[in-house]
Amino acid sequence: MQTKFLSIRDICYIAIFTAVIAALSPLSIPMPYVSITLSSFVIPFSAVVLGAKRGTIATIAYLLLGAMGMPIFSNFGGGLGMLFGPTGGFLFAFPLYAFFAGWGADRNHWIWLTAGLLFGVALLYLGGILQWCLVTGNSPAIAFTWVVPLLPTEALKVVLAGVLGRKVRSVLARHTLPES
Repeated sequence: MQTKFLSIRDICYIAIFTAVIAALSPLSIPMPYVSITLSSFVIPFSAVVLGAKRGTIATIAYLLLGAMGMPIFSNFGGGLGMLFGPTGGFLFAFPLYAFFAGWGADRNHWIWLTAGLLFGVALLYLGGILQWCLVTGNSPAIAFTWVVPLLPTEALKVVLAGVLGRKVRSVLARHTLPES
């Protein structure tokens, strides 16, 4: 018997969490070069709740909606200009962050979850710094000095995404009817 790639329940969860990501990601605190955004909390949170496959798909759906011009990126931006602008590397790295956060959560142990979240956030910053350097022509050292002030809030978002995401995931698992 052939199994479906996505069930109706999967599609509903993906749609709900895509909407949550789109609603919370524009909220940000402007900084001189890179804003502090809720997207770097809500994307790993969604992936921890949904798992690697569904969390990554929800993140890609969010990026596609933003690329089409919906004002759902930081500071209510949208369009291809945001993806290919100085901070677009963060956007392009979000699916990788979601995948690794969800991958860690799927292993159902805090060590794997922590590893997935930390690896994902490292890829997020690597992607963000690389594209910023390519677009602006500045060195990685300068870019790194501009993102250092973001690291304490990023650490808090990683911890909250892991702790709250695991809690929501366990509640959903207990209260979801089995698929038929």
